[in-house]
Amino acid sequence: MSETTDKQALAPELLNDERALRLKRREECMAEGTNPYPEHSEVRDYAADIEAKYADLADGEDTEDVVKIGGRIVAKRGQGKIMFVVVRDATADIQLFCRINDMIEADWELLGRLDVGDIINVEGVVVRTRRGQLSIAPRQIALLSKSVRPLPEKFHGLSDKETRYRQRYVDLIVNEDVRETFRKRSAIIAAFRRYMEEDGYMEVETPILQTIQGGATAKPFITHFNALNQECYLRIATELHLKRLLVGGFERVYEIGRIFRNEGMDLTHNPEFTTMEAYRAYSDLEGMKKLTEGVVKAANAAVNDSEQIVYQGQEIDLSGEWPSRSMSDIVSEVLGETVTIDTPVEVLAEHAKKHGIEVKPDWTSGKLIAELYDELGEDSIVNPTFVVDYPVEVSPLAKRHEDDPRLTHRFELVIAGHEYANAFSELNDPVDQAERFAKQMEEKAEGDDEAMEYDEDYVRALEYGMPPAGGMGIGIDRVVMLLTDSASIRDVLLFPHMRPEGKGRAGVGAAAAKAKESAAADVFAPNKVPTIDFSKIAVEPLFEDAVDFETFSKSDFRAVKVKDCVAVPKSKKLLQFTLDDGTGEDRTILSGIHAYYEPEELVGKTCIAIVNLPPRKMMGVDSCGMLLSAIHEEEGEERLNLLMVDPSIPAGAKLY
Repeated sequence: MSETTDKQALAPELLNDERALRLKRREECMAEGTNPYPEHSEVRDYAADIEAKYADLADGEDTEDVVKIGGRIVAKRGQGKIMFVVVRDATADIQLFCRINDMIEADWELLGRLDVGDIINVEGVVVRTRRGQLSIAPRQIALLSKSVRPLPEKFHGLSDKETRYRQRYVDLIVNEDVRETFRKRSAIIAAFRRYMEEDGYMEVETPILQTIQGGATAKPFITHFNALNQECYLRIATELHLKRLLVGGFERVYEIGRIFRNEGMDLTHNPEFTTMEAYRAYSDLEGMKKLTEGVVKAANAAVNDSEQIVYQGQEIDLSGEWPSRSMSDIVSEVLGETVTIDTPVEVLAEHAKKHGIEVKPDWTSGKLIAELYDELGEDSIVNPTFVVDYPVEVSPLAKRHEDDPRLTHRFELVIAGHEYANAFSELNDPVDQAERFAKQMEEKAEGDDEAMEYDEDYVRALEYGMPPAGGMGIGIDRVVMLLTDSASIRDVLLFPHMRPEGKGRAGVGAAAAKAKESAAADVFAPNKVPTIDFSKIAVEPLFEDAVDFETFSKSDFRAVKVKDCVAVPKSKKLLQFTLDDGTGEDRTILSGIHAYYEPEELVGKTCIAIVNLPPRKMMGVDSCGMLLSAIHEEEGEERLNLLMVDPSIPAGAKLY
């Protein structure tokens, strides 16, 4: 049946609905006794292998060599007695040079009904066209999977970031660079495993469900184990179980696994991520430096041809032996003044306040140096550097310096302003460890929900004796970002965490309209219209005090367009907006709404801002104004909606 005939048979309201047309073709296949989703298929050959084997085939030359491939149709053109179809398999694209005289009538008719996106089985001979295109001339074609939803933009690509993350399956179909990123991710992880195996490490698996929050300072996900009526945590680290294995006599162990932390999302953080932790008995911090440098270089060699790489416009040199620098030296350099662990608390606190860092009264010199480093020092590092001499206050599991117990044998590997690995000369003194756990419990009691809990069993294990050891943890997702030049961790996660679709922060009416539209277009769609029990909503009472018009009119409310929006590094709440306010110069405003929105979903929106507020420094950035949001409570939980208006309102339009 031709496309014209198909359209004639459709209801008038569906004439422009390509998906409805495809669903009708699916029904027709079934009516004709053809299963559009058959069980059996046969694939013997792949496009890349065919290209390599017949690279020397002359223009216009045919062969009698029969091949069988399977893949997705990504392009289709032609009419009359010749048709050209491009099929993509897991290795490459290859052209089908389809001639009516080469195929039985039923297969030729099937070819005419096929759509871009359909998955087919092809048997044919290898030829090269007169124009030099290596092709398969089909003898038989079978439909393996009917695609009833058209690919975006006629296969020209999928560009919207949020849609790409949510529908990664489509992203992979239409964007070759994305497929290549995840091929490289697989190669990087394989290189990690090869390196560790060759270095004598044994891969192990430790529990994901844990009863004690430990191994790192982070907020956990909490779940309930019904059988034991017990609260459990999804692990925030693998460290403490791996070190129990050192006690048990295994000398070199590692684990590549998922970690879960109930924290914010930004360019380098996702609530679940992949790490490798490794522990080696009779080693130390220097041994971990060699291991870390070796495994990263091995991963780079698996996907890049040079140790000179570029990450987000920065040239990075991975060659040579990577240097070590003390944390206090780095802080001294960025402050332009020498500071050490001996510098008075008052001096360090003044430096912190100057740079917009909130200081707590009980902070020690070590804690202040660590905060100054986190906010100012880390970003100054470009080439691989082991940052050492961490204060004990921020290193509860690391061994102390023998000559200065205020510092620990710990490093973090920093490249391009980001941490990639963390390593210790591991603490194996059970008494010292018990005291540090107790200190962590004090901090938890004071409201720090990221502090570790007291792990009595781990202390007991140490009491049996753990050999001196070095331990290292490395963020695999971040390494993949670095080696593939990916700006966001979501670009290297196949299925990054996203807020549910259709949960309307933009308003119930808009969400309901969208759900209604989706249901009308989708014969399989359930009812997605959200419902809200307004009896459970609470709003703040109105102010009783009146404000005179003159005072009100001093606030300059303007429509602003969001040009860019990013998460503020090291902040769980703040988003940094770059705004067009109609003046021709970009305006920067920071807003603490990251708990409610992801940055990419706000780009292009039209919002309302107060633009004549004095600049306020937040996380070292001047915030020039305030974006307006609406806040209410639902069943005691605060909900926020950023005020967004009609996009036809121009930037700079003043509100009266």
